[in-house]
Amino acid sequence: MNTPTIDRIDFDQLEPFRRELTGYCYRMLASPFDAEDAVQETFVRAWRALGRFEDRAGPRPWLYRIATNVCLDMVKGRNRRALPAEITPAATGQFVMGAARSETTWVQPIPDELIVSPDPDPGDVAVSRDSIRLAFIAALQHLAPRQRAVLILRDVLGWRANEVAEFLETSEDAVNSILRRARTAIGETDLATPSAERSEGERELVARYVDAFERYDVNALVDLLHENVLIAMPPFELWIRGVTDAREFLASMQDEGGHDLVRPVAANGQPAVAVWRPSKPRVHRRGTHSWCSRWPRDGSRVSMLSSTPPSSRWSGCRQASNKQPLSAPTRKIARARAARRLLHGRAVVVVGS
Repeated sequence: MNTPTIDRIDFDQLEPFRRELTGYCYRMLASPFDAEDAVQETFVRAWRALGRFEDRAGPRPWLYRIATNVCLDMVKGRNRRALPAEITPAATGQFVMGAARSETTWVQPIPDELIVSPDPDPGDVAVSRDSIRLAFIAALQHLAPRQRAVLILRDVLGWRANEVAEFLETSEDAVNSILRRARTAIGETDLATPSAERSEGERELVARYVDAFERYDVNALVDLLHENVLIAMPPFELWIRGVTDAREFLASMQDEGGHDLVRPVAANGQPAVAVWRPSKPRVHRRGTHSWCSRWPRDGSRVSMLSSTPPSSRWSGCRQASNKQPLSAPTRKIARARAARRLLHGRAVVVVGS
């Protein structure tokens, strides 16, 4: 990316940084919706300060500093997000969905298209996929917010210690100390790394899964599952492990199956499928359910995750405190956010553990 190095920049020069900032904020917040909110707030703060911007290093460090502070502000006083297996024991026998928890409870999937460049460097792709896997995102949530920020900025995104120190308004020694503690904590987490490559066999397996799901052929679906398959369905606490219980659970939903529109996608650096569930015959409502599955190259495990994107999270762009009409750049932010909310309206299916 060509970074502007002029004394003053225009608002349009900030937009090319949206994708990488979304990836950073997603790793910090574990929610694509919160990540987009954070990026929009970053752009609002940047736009308001454009007249004072004179950093010849360009806007990128400046935007990361703002985004870091926005994310740290957003996580204050919040409980960490988690995966269902971290909250309740696996269900057996009677599969009762139970009450739905708040969307803020869960680590949420994110479509690759929101954070992966359309023309990426092959080396960057491998790093990006590894650092947005659900298991890694969930593990990051166990870190204190400043540890999380330092680990992501230094080890994932490659910022220098002195640059991170400026973002956090602290010393290099403090950054290095925080990084050591974060590495120790994250190193205690089991994070088996799946291959970043995509094989023809993997694509064929996804196609077979899509076909079986659309027909809702339980036997065909179960044939594709590993014996230790894990099925989770946020916002519900219910999760299931093992092919025997998976078969019973899928069969219990037979009456609901066979009406969904299923398409292969990519999410969290892994192949996935998105499911649109019909609200009435022949009309598929977006954002009802999402099933997420992972297919490593060796076919050793398939995980499924369901997550309903919140339908009313978009609050628009904040107006100034004097209640004046939105400026042109702020209206542009609001329109961009609205468009991305529509993108998220589809049932996003996560891949990976």
